[in-house]
Amino acid sequence: MGGTAQGFALVYERRHPLVRGYLRRRVGPHPDLVLDLVAETFARALAHREQFDPQRGTAVGWLLGIARHLLLEAVRQGRVADASRRRLRMERVVVDDDELELIERDSGSDIQRSLLQLPAEQREAIERRVLEEEPYAAIAARIGCSEQVVRKRVSRGLAALRRRMKETA
Repeated sequence: MGGTAQGFALVYERRHPLVRGYLRRRVGPHPDLVLDLVAETFARALAHREQFDPQRGTAVGWLLGIARHLLLEAVRQGRVADASRRRLRMERVVVDDDELELIERDSGSDIQRSLLQLPAEQREAIERRVLEEEPYAAIAARIGCSEQVVRKRVSRGLAALRRRMKETA
Protein backbone atom coordinates (compact mmCIF):
# COMPACT_ATOMS: atom_id res chain seq x y z
CA MET A 1 0.00 0.00 0.00
CA GLY A 2 1.66 3.18 -1.16
CA GLY A 3 5.21 1.74 -0.78
CA THR A 4 6.86 5.10 -1.46
CA ALA A 5 6.32 8.36 0.39
CA GLN A 6 4.57 9.73 -2.72
CA GLY A 7 2.40 6.63 -2.97
CA PHE A 8 1.39 6.90 0.65
CA ALA A 9 0.68 10.62 0.23
CA LEU A 10 -1.73 9.71 -2.57
CA VAL A 11 -3.46 7.14 -0.34
CA TYR A 12 -3.75 9.78 2.37
CA GLU A 13 -5.15 12.37 -0.03
CA ARG A 14 -7.76 9.98 -1.39
CA ARG A 15 -8.76 8.25 1.84
CA HIS A 16 -8.47 11.01 4.44
CA PRO A 17 -12.09 12.22 3.96
CA LEU A 18 -13.46 8.69 4.28
CA VAL A 19 -11.49 7.92 7.45
CA ARG A 20 -12.41 11.30 8.92
CA GLY A 21 -16.09 10.73 8.10
CA TYR A 22 -16.00 7.23 9.58
CA LEU A 23 -14.53 8.50 12.83
CA ARG A 24 -16.74 11.61 12.88
CA ARG A 25 -19.89 9.47 12.82
CA ARG A 26 -18.63 7.46 15.79
CA VAL A 27 -17.10 10.23 17.88
CA GLY A 28 -19.78 12.87 17.41
CA PRO A 29 -19.23 16.59 17.86
CA HIS A 30 -15.58 16.41 18.98
CA PRO A 31 -13.54 17.48 15.94
CA ASP A 32 -10.30 17.70 17.92
CA LEU A 33 -10.62 14.04 18.91
CA VAL A 34 -11.49 13.10 15.33
CA LEU A 35 -8.39 14.88 14.03
CA ASP A 36 -6.17 13.16 16.60
CA LEU A 37 -7.59 9.77 15.66
CA VAL A 38 -7.23 10.44 11.93
CA ALA A 39 -3.63 11.56 12.38
CA GLU A 40 -2.75 8.49 14.42
CA THR A 41 -4.58 6.21 11.98
CA PHE A 42 -2.44 7.38 9.06
CA ALA A 43 0.74 7.50 11.16
CA ARG A 44 0.16 3.90 12.21
CA ALA A 45 -0.67 2.87 8.64
CA LEU A 46 2.54 4.53 7.41
CA ALA A 47 4.64 2.92 10.14
CA HIS A 48 3.16 -0.53 9.41
CA ARG A 49 2.50 -0.27 5.67
CA GLU A 50 4.51 -3.43 4.98
CA GLN A 51 1.84 -5.37 6.92
CA PHE A 52 -0.90 -4.46 4.43
CA ASP A 53 -1.82 -7.52 2.37
CA PRO A 54 -4.16 -6.90 -0.57
CA GLN A 55 -4.98 -10.63 -0.55
CA ARG A 56 -6.69 -10.14 2.82
CA GLY A 57 -8.74 -7.07 1.92
CA THR A 58 -8.81 -3.55 0.55
CA ALA A 59 -6.71 -0.60 1.64
CA VAL A 60 -9.90 1.15 2.74
CA GLY A 61 -10.86 -1.79 4.94
CA TRP A 62 -7.35 -1.88 6.40
CA LEU A 63 -7.39 1.86 7.18
CA LEU A 64 -10.88 1.70 8.71
CA GLY A 65 -9.78 -1.30 10.76
CA ILE A 66 -6.87 0.73 12.14
CA ALA A 67 -9.21 3.66 12.84
CA ARG A 68 -11.70 1.40 14.62
CA HIS A 69 -8.97 -0.21 16.70
CA LEU A 70 -7.60 3.21 17.69
CA LEU A 71 -11.07 4.45 18.60
CA LEU A 72 -11.71 1.45 20.84
CA GLU A 73 -8.26 1.88 22.37
CA ALA A 74 -8.97 5.57 23.01
CA VAL A 75 -12.26 4.72 24.72
CA ARG A 76 -10.55 2.14 26.96
CA GLN A 77 -7.63 4.42 27.83
CA GLY A 78 -9.55 7.67 27.95
CA ARG A 79 -7.12 9.29 25.50
CA VAL A 80 -5.82 8.92 21.95
CA ALA A 81 -2.60 6.96 21.68
CA ASP A 82 -0.03 8.82 19.61
CA ALA A 83 2.97 6.49 19.71
CA SER A 84 3.20 6.07 15.93
CA ARG A 85 3.00 9.82 15.33
CA ARG A 86 5.73 10.46 17.92
CA ARG A 87 7.92 7.62 16.62
CA LEU A 88 7.73 9.13 13.13
CA ARG A 89 8.54 12.56 14.67
CA MET A 90 5.37 14.06 13.22
CA GLU A 91 4.25 17.29 14.80
CA ARG A 92 0.93 17.31 16.61
CA VAL A 93 -1.62 19.28 14.61
CA VAL A 94 -3.02 22.15 16.63
CA VAL A 95 -6.31 23.50 15.31
CA ASP A 96 -7.83 26.81 16.33
CA ASP A 97 -11.56 27.48 16.74
CA ASP A 98 -12.01 28.86 13.21
CA GLU A 99 -10.41 25.76 11.71
CA LEU A 100 -12.55 23.51 13.91
CA GLU A 101 -15.67 25.28 12.67
CA LEU A 102 -14.54 24.84 9.07
CA ILE A 103 -13.93 21.12 9.69
CA GLU A 104 -17.36 20.78 11.25
CA ARG A 105 -18.99 22.42 8.23
CA ASP A 106 -16.86 20.41 5.80
CA SER A 107 -17.38 17.10 7.62
CA GLY A 108 -20.24 16.29 5.27
CA SER A 109 -18.06 15.34 2.31
CA ASP A 110 -19.54 14.72 -1.12
CA ILE A 111 -19.76 11.02 -0.37
CA GLN A 112 -21.50 11.62 2.94
CA ARG A 113 -23.98 14.01 1.34
CA SER A 114 -24.62 11.51 -1.44
CA LEU A 115 -25.10 8.74 1.13
CA LEU A 116 -27.70 10.83 2.91
CA GLN A 117 -29.63 11.20 -0.35
CA LEU A 118 -29.99 7.44 -0.77
CA PRO A 119 -33.08 5.60 0.41
CA ALA A 120 -32.60 4.63 4.07
CA GLU A 121 -32.42 0.90 3.36
CA GLN A 122 -29.66 1.36 0.75
CA ARG A 123 -27.72 3.73 3.01
CA GLU A 124 -27.92 1.31 5.95
CA ALA A 125 -26.84 -1.64 3.78
CA ILE A 126 -23.84 0.29 2.43
CA GLU A 127 -22.79 1.56 5.85
CA ARG A 128 -22.99 -1.91 7.38
CA ARG A 129 -21.33 -3.76 4.47
CA VAL A 130 -18.75 -1.26 3.22
CA LEU A 131 -17.92 0.83 6.27
CA GLU A 132 -18.51 -1.69 9.06
CA GLU A 133 -17.48 -4.68 6.89
CA GLU A 134 -20.32 -6.80 8.24
CA PRO A 135 -21.01 -10.01 6.30
CA TYR A 136 -24.13 -9.98 4.13
CA ALA A 137 -25.67 -12.78 6.19
CA ALA A 138 -25.25 -10.82 9.44
CA ILE A 139 -26.81 -7.71 7.90
CA ALA A 140 -29.73 -9.75 6.56
CA ALA A 141 -30.33 -11.33 9.96
CA ARG A 142 -30.13 -7.98 11.73
CA ILE A 143 -32.60 -6.18 9.48
CA GLY A 144 -34.85 -9.15 8.83
CA CYS A 145 -34.55 -9.82 5.11
CA SER A 146 -32.72 -12.19 2.78
CA GLU A 147 -29.03 -11.96 1.98
CA GLN A 148 -29.95 -11.41 -1.68
CA VAL A 149 -32.01 -8.35 -0.75
CA VAL A 150 -29.05 -6.90 1.15
CA ARG A 151 -26.76 -7.54 -1.84
CA LYS A 152 -29.22 -5.74 -4.13
CA ARG A 153 -29.48 -2.76 -1.77
CA VAL A 154 -25.69 -2.45 -1.58
CA SER A 155 -25.32 -2.83 -5.34
CA ARG A 156 -28.04 -0.30 -6.17
CA GLY A 157 -26.82 2.15 -3.55
CA LEU A 158 -23.22 1.99 -4.77
CA ALA A 159 -24.35 2.45 -8.36
CA ALA A 160 -26.33 5.54 -7.32
CA LEU A 161 -23.30 6.88 -5.44
CA ARG A 162 -21.08 6.39 -8.49
CA ARG A 163 -23.57 8.26 -10.67
CA ARG A 164 -23.79 11.14 -8.21
CA MET A 165 -20.02 11.35 -7.83
CA LYS A 166 -19.61 11.50 -11.63
CA GLU A 167 -22.21 14.26 -11.80
CA THR A 168 -20.41 16.37 -9.21
CA ALA A 169 -16.92 15.74 -10.64
